[in-house]
Amino acid sequence: MSLDLTPEQLDRYSRHVIMDEVGPEGQGRLLDARVLCIGAGGLGSPVIQYLAAAGVGSLGIADDDVVERSNLQRQVIHGDPDVGRPKVVSARDFVARQNPDIDVEPHETRVTAENVGDLVADYDLVVDGSDNFATRYLVNDACTLAGVPFVHGAILRFEGQMTTFEATTPVDDPDADNGPCYRCLFPEAPEPGTVPDCATAGVLGVLPGTVGCVMATEAVKLLLDHGDSLDGRMVFYDAEDMTFREIQVEPRPDCPVCQPGGVESVAEVDYRESCAIE
Repeated sequence: MSLDLTPEQLDRYSRHVIMDEVGPEGQGRLLDARVLCIGAGGLGSPVIQYLAAAGVGSLGIADDDVVERSNLQRQVIHGDPDVGRPKVVSARDFVARQNPDIDVEPHETRVTAENVGDLVADYDLVVDGSDNFATRYLVNDACTLAGVPFVHGAILRFEGQMTTFEATTPVDDPDADNGPCYRCLFPEAPEPGTVPDCATAGVLGVLPGTVGCVMATEAVKLLLDHGDSLDGRMVFYDAEDMTFREIQVEPRPDCPVCQPGGVESVAEVDYRESCAIE
Protein backbone atom coordinates (compact mmCIF):
# COMPACT_ATOMS: atom_id res chain seq x y z
CA MET A 1 0.00 0.00 0.00
CA SER A 2 1.38 3.38 -1.04
CA LEU A 3 1.60 5.07 2.36
CA ASP A 4 4.78 6.98 1.52
CA LEU A 5 3.26 9.80 -0.48
CA THR A 6 5.66 12.13 -2.25
CA PRO A 7 5.58 15.86 -1.44
CA GLU A 8 3.83 16.44 -4.77
CA GLN A 9 1.21 13.82 -3.93
CA LEU A 10 0.67 15.24 -0.46
CA ASP A 11 0.00 18.57 -2.12
CA ARG A 12 -2.21 17.18 -4.91
CA TYR A 13 -4.32 15.01 -2.59
CA SER A 14 -4.17 17.26 0.48
CA ARG A 15 -7.98 17.59 0.70
CA HIS A 16 -8.18 13.81 0.89
CA VAL A 17 -5.29 13.40 3.29
CA ILE A 18 -6.78 15.76 5.87
CA MET A 19 -10.05 13.79 5.96
CA ASP A 20 -10.27 11.22 8.74
CA GLU A 21 -12.26 8.97 6.38
CA VAL A 22 -9.45 8.94 3.80
CA GLY A 23 -6.09 10.08 5.18
CA PRO A 24 -2.74 8.97 3.75
CA GLU A 25 -3.72 5.29 4.10
CA GLY A 26 -6.90 5.76 2.10
CA GLN A 27 -5.09 7.76 -0.54
CA GLY A 28 -2.56 4.98 -0.73
CA ARG A 29 -5.38 2.51 -1.36
CA LEU A 30 -6.64 4.67 -4.21
CA LEU A 31 -3.17 4.93 -5.74
CA ASP A 32 -2.79 1.15 -5.57
CA ALA A 33 -6.25 0.47 -7.04
CA ARG A 34 -6.98 -0.86 -10.51
CA VAL A 35 -10.31 0.16 -12.04
CA LEU A 36 -11.69 -0.78 -15.45
CA CYS A 37 -13.95 1.80 -17.10
CA ILE A 38 -16.22 0.31 -19.76
CA GLY A 39 -16.85 3.15 -22.21
CA ALA A 40 -15.16 6.52 -22.68
CA GLY A 41 -18.27 8.36 -23.78
CA GLY A 42 -20.97 10.29 -21.95
CA LEU A 43 -20.80 8.38 -18.66
CA GLY A 44 -17.19 7.31 -19.02
CA SER A 45 -16.02 10.91 -19.37
CA PRO A 46 -16.92 12.15 -15.85
CA VAL A 47 -16.01 8.76 -14.36
CA ILE A 48 -12.54 8.84 -15.91
CA GLN A 49 -12.06 12.51 -15.07
CA TYR A 50 -12.94 12.16 -11.39
CA LEU A 51 -11.25 8.82 -10.76
CA ALA A 52 -8.05 10.20 -12.27
CA ALA A 53 -8.34 13.37 -10.20
CA ALA A 54 -8.94 11.29 -7.06
CA GLY A 55 -5.72 9.38 -7.67
CA VAL A 56 -6.95 5.95 -8.71
CA GLY A 57 -3.57 4.67 -9.78
CA SER A 58 -4.43 2.40 -12.71
CA LEU A 59 -7.32 3.07 -15.04
CA GLY A 60 -8.23 0.60 -17.74
CA ILE A 61 -10.41 2.12 -20.45
CA ALA A 62 -12.26 -0.17 -22.86
CA ASP A 63 -13.92 1.36 -25.93
CA ASP A 64 -13.74 0.58 -29.65
CA ASP A 65 -15.27 3.84 -30.87
CA VAL A 66 -13.78 7.05 -32.27
CA VAL A 67 -14.62 10.60 -31.23
CA GLU A 68 -17.35 12.22 -33.31
CA ARG A 69 -18.30 15.88 -33.27
CA SER A 70 -21.78 14.98 -32.00
CA ASN A 71 -20.12 13.49 -28.90
CA LEU A 72 -18.69 16.81 -27.74
CA GLN A 73 -22.00 18.13 -26.36
CA ARG A 74 -21.62 15.74 -23.40
CA GLN A 75 -18.35 13.77 -23.58
CA VAL A 76 -16.30 16.35 -21.74
CA ILE A 77 -12.87 14.69 -21.83
CA HIS A 78 -12.77 14.98 -25.63
CA GLY A 79 -12.44 18.14 -27.74
CA ASP A 80 -12.49 19.31 -31.35
CA PRO A 81 -8.87 18.20 -31.99
CA ASP A 82 -9.85 14.66 -30.95
CA VAL A 83 -12.52 14.16 -33.61
CA GLY A 84 -11.65 11.00 -35.54
CA ARG A 85 -9.25 9.72 -32.88
CA PRO A 86 -9.93 6.53 -30.88
CA LYS A 87 -11.71 7.45 -27.66
CA VAL A 88 -9.30 5.39 -25.56
CA VAL A 89 -6.35 7.37 -26.97
CA SER A 90 -8.08 10.70 -26.43
CA ALA A 91 -9.01 9.63 -22.89
CA ARG A 92 -5.44 8.51 -22.17
CA ASP A 93 -4.09 11.88 -23.31
CA PHE A 94 -6.67 13.72 -21.19
CA VAL A 95 -5.66 11.82 -18.07
CA ALA A 96 -1.96 12.39 -18.78
CA ARG A 97 -2.59 16.15 -18.81
CA GLN A 98 -4.77 15.99 -15.69
CA ASN A 99 -2.73 13.76 -13.40
CA PRO A 100 0.68 12.24 -14.22
CA ASP A 101 0.30 9.80 -11.30
CA ILE A 102 -2.20 7.71 -13.24
CA ASP A 103 -1.29 4.73 -15.38
CA VAL A 104 -3.83 4.41 -18.20
CA GLU A 105 -4.30 1.06 -19.90
CA PRO A 106 -6.23 1.61 -23.14
CA HIS A 107 -8.22 -1.35 -24.48
CA GLU A 108 -9.30 -0.35 -27.98
CA THR A 109 -11.78 -3.16 -28.32
CA ARG A 110 -15.44 -3.97 -28.00
CA VAL A 111 -16.22 -5.97 -24.88
CA THR A 112 -17.22 -9.46 -25.99
CA ALA A 113 -17.87 -12.86 -24.46
CA GLU A 114 -14.41 -13.85 -25.66
CA ASN A 115 -12.46 -11.07 -23.94
CA VAL A 116 -14.60 -9.92 -21.00
CA GLY A 117 -13.26 -12.54 -18.61
CA ASP A 118 -9.63 -11.54 -19.13
CA LEU A 119 -10.49 -7.83 -18.93
CA VAL A 120 -12.44 -8.08 -15.68
CA ALA A 121 -9.98 -10.43 -13.97
CA ASP A 122 -7.21 -7.85 -14.16
CA TYR A 123 -9.02 -5.19 -12.10
CA ASP A 124 -10.29 -4.61 -8.56
CA LEU A 125 -13.46 -2.86 -9.69
CA VAL A 126 -15.39 -2.21 -12.90
CA VAL A 127 -17.42 0.89 -13.76
CA ASP A 128 -19.86 0.18 -16.58
CA GLY A 129 -20.88 3.17 -18.67
CA SER A 130 -21.80 1.15 -21.76
CA ASP A 131 -24.71 2.15 -23.98
CA ASN A 132 -26.23 -1.20 -24.95
CA PHE A 133 -27.90 -4.10 -23.18
CA ALA A 134 -25.62 -6.82 -24.52
CA THR A 135 -22.55 -5.20 -22.94
CA ARG A 136 -24.39 -4.52 -19.67
CA TYR A 137 -25.34 -8.18 -19.33
CA LEU A 138 -21.83 -9.25 -20.31
CA VAL A 139 -20.28 -7.03 -17.64
CA ASN A 140 -22.81 -8.17 -15.05
CA ASP A 141 -22.29 -11.84 -15.73
CA ALA A 142 -18.50 -11.69 -15.94
CA CYS A 143 -18.13 -9.56 -12.80
CA THR A 144 -20.62 -11.63 -10.80
CA LEU A 145 -19.03 -14.93 -11.79
CA ALA A 146 -15.55 -13.57 -10.98
CA GLY A 147 -16.60 -11.89 -7.73
CA VAL A 148 -15.55 -8.43 -8.97
CA PRO A 149 -17.75 -5.52 -7.80
CA PHE A 150 -19.09 -3.15 -10.44
CA VAL A 151 -20.93 0.14 -10.72
CA HIS A 152 -23.69 0.55 -13.30
CA GLY A 153 -25.16 3.64 -14.90
CA ALA A 154 -27.43 4.41 -17.85
CA ILE A 155 -28.87 7.58 -19.39
CA LEU A 156 -31.50 8.66 -21.93
CA ARG A 157 -32.99 12.09 -22.68
CA PHE A 158 -33.54 13.64 -19.19
CA GLU A 159 -33.29 10.43 -17.14
CA GLY A 160 -30.56 8.35 -15.59
CA GLN A 161 -30.17 5.34 -13.34
CA MET A 162 -27.29 4.16 -11.19
CA THR A 163 -26.54 1.31 -8.83
CA THR A 164 -23.70 -0.81 -7.49
CA PHE A 165 -23.35 -4.57 -7.30
CA GLU A 166 -20.83 -5.79 -4.75
CA ALA A 167 -20.53 -9.06 -6.60
CA THR A 168 -19.92 -12.31 -4.80
CA THR A 169 -18.93 -15.49 -6.57
CA PRO A 170 -21.93 -17.86 -6.71
CA VAL A 171 -21.46 -21.07 -4.78
CA ASP A 172 -23.49 -24.25 -4.72
CA ASP A 173 -24.80 -23.51 -1.26
CA PRO A 174 -28.55 -22.95 -0.89
CA ASP A 175 -27.93 -21.00 2.30
CA ALA A 176 -25.32 -18.67 0.79
CA ASP A 177 -26.07 -14.96 1.21
CA ASN A 178 -25.41 -13.84 -2.36
CA GLY A 179 -26.42 -10.29 -3.19
CA PRO A 180 -28.43 -9.25 -6.25
CA CYS A 181 -27.05 -8.66 -9.74
CA TYR A 182 -28.29 -6.78 -12.80
CA ARG A 183 -30.25 -9.83 -13.95
CA CYS A 184 -32.21 -9.84 -10.70
CA LEU A 185 -33.59 -6.44 -11.66
CA PHE A 186 -33.78 -6.99 -15.43
CA PRO A 187 -34.02 -10.76 -16.04
CA GLU A 188 -34.23 -10.27 -19.81
CA ALA A 189 -33.26 -7.51 -22.20
CA PRO A 190 -36.07 -5.74 -24.05
CA GLU A 191 -36.72 -6.78 -27.62
CA PRO A 192 -34.39 -5.10 -30.12
CA GLY A 193 -35.80 -1.77 -31.28
CA THR A 194 -38.25 -1.35 -28.39
CA VAL A 195 -35.99 0.93 -26.34
CA PRO A 196 -34.51 3.98 -28.12
CA ASP A 197 -30.88 4.95 -27.67
CA CYS A 198 -29.23 8.35 -27.32
CA ALA A 199 -28.53 8.53 -31.05
CA THR A 200 -32.24 8.35 -31.87
CA ALA A 201 -33.89 9.83 -28.75
CA GLY A 202 -31.21 12.30 -27.65
CA VAL A 203 -29.72 13.07 -24.26
CA LEU A 204 -29.41 16.28 -22.26
CA GLY A 205 -25.74 17.21 -22.43
CA VAL A 206 -25.27 17.78 -18.69
CA LEU A 207 -27.13 14.61 -17.63
CA PRO A 208 -24.11 12.26 -17.92
CA GLY A 209 -22.19 14.56 -15.59
CA THR A 210 -24.64 14.02 -12.75
CA VAL A 211 -24.98 10.28 -13.26
CA GLY A 212 -21.26 9.77 -13.94
CA CYS A 213 -20.30 11.66 -10.79
CA VAL A 214 -22.52 9.38 -8.70
CA MET A 215 -20.87 6.38 -10.36
CA ALA A 216 -17.38 7.75 -9.62
CA THR A 217 -18.43 8.43 -6.02
CA GLU A 218 -19.58 4.84 -5.62
CA ALA A 219 -16.28 3.59 -7.05
CA VAL A 220 -14.17 5.70 -4.68
CA LYS A 221 -16.25 4.63 -1.66
CA LEU A 222 -15.82 0.98 -2.56
CA LEU A 223 -12.07 1.39 -2.96
CA LEU A 224 -11.87 3.16 0.39
CA ASP A 225 -14.24 0.62 1.99
CA HIS A 226 -16.15 3.51 3.51
CA GLY A 227 -19.82 4.49 3.58
CA ASP A 228 -22.91 2.72 2.29
CA SER A 229 -22.93 1.79 -1.38
CA LEU A 230 -25.97 1.47 -3.63
CA ASP A 231 -25.69 -2.32 -3.47
CA GLY A 232 -29.27 -3.57 -3.26
CA ARG A 233 -30.67 -0.21 -4.35
CA MET A 234 -31.14 1.55 -7.67
CA VAL A 235 -31.51 5.31 -7.92
CA PHE A 236 -33.50 6.88 -10.77
CA TYR A 237 -32.77 10.51 -11.57
CA ASP A 238 -35.15 12.76 -13.53
CA ALA A 239 -33.35 15.96 -14.50
CA GLU A 240 -36.52 17.50 -15.95
CA ASP A 241 -38.29 17.39 -12.59
CA MET A 242 -35.05 17.37 -10.56
CA THR A 243 -36.15 14.35 -8.58
CA PHE A 244 -34.45 11.23 -7.31
CA ARG A 245 -36.29 8.05 -6.40
CA GLU A 246 -34.97 4.77 -5.11
CA ILE A 247 -36.08 1.18 -5.39
CA GLN A 248 -34.82 -1.89 -3.57
CA VAL A 249 -33.11 -4.58 -5.60
CA GLU A 250 -33.56 -8.02 -4.07
CA PRO A 251 -31.74 -11.19 -5.12
CA ARG A 252 -33.94 -13.29 -7.37
CA PRO A 253 -33.92 -16.87 -6.00
CA ASP A 254 -33.89 -18.34 -9.50
CA CYS A 255 -31.31 -15.93 -10.95
CA PRO A 256 -29.08 -18.03 -13.20
CA VAL A 257 -25.97 -15.92 -12.51
CA CYS A 258 -25.77 -14.74 -8.91
CA GLN A 259 -27.53 -17.62 -7.18
CA PRO A 260 -26.31 -21.20 -6.66
CA GLY A 261 -26.80 -23.68 -9.46
CA GLY A 262 -26.59 -21.17 -12.31
CA VAL A 263 -24.23 -20.77 -15.24
CA GLU A 264 -20.51 -21.10 -14.71
CA SER A 265 -19.26 -19.10 -17.68
CA VAL A 266 -20.36 -16.33 -20.05
CA ALA A 267 -19.76 -18.88 -22.83
CA GLU A 268 -23.12 -20.40 -21.85
CA VAL A 269 -25.02 -17.18 -22.69
CA ASP A 270 -26.18 -15.78 -26.05
CA TYR A 271 -25.36 -12.05 -25.97
CA ARG A 272 -25.95 -11.41 -29.66
CA GLU A 273 -29.72 -11.64 -29.62
CA SER A 274 -31.58 -11.62 -26.31
CA CYS A 275 -28.81 -11.82 -23.71
CA ALA A 276 -30.74 -14.86 -22.56
CA ILE A 277 -29.72 -17.85 -20.53
CA GLU A 278 -31.42 -21.04 -21.62
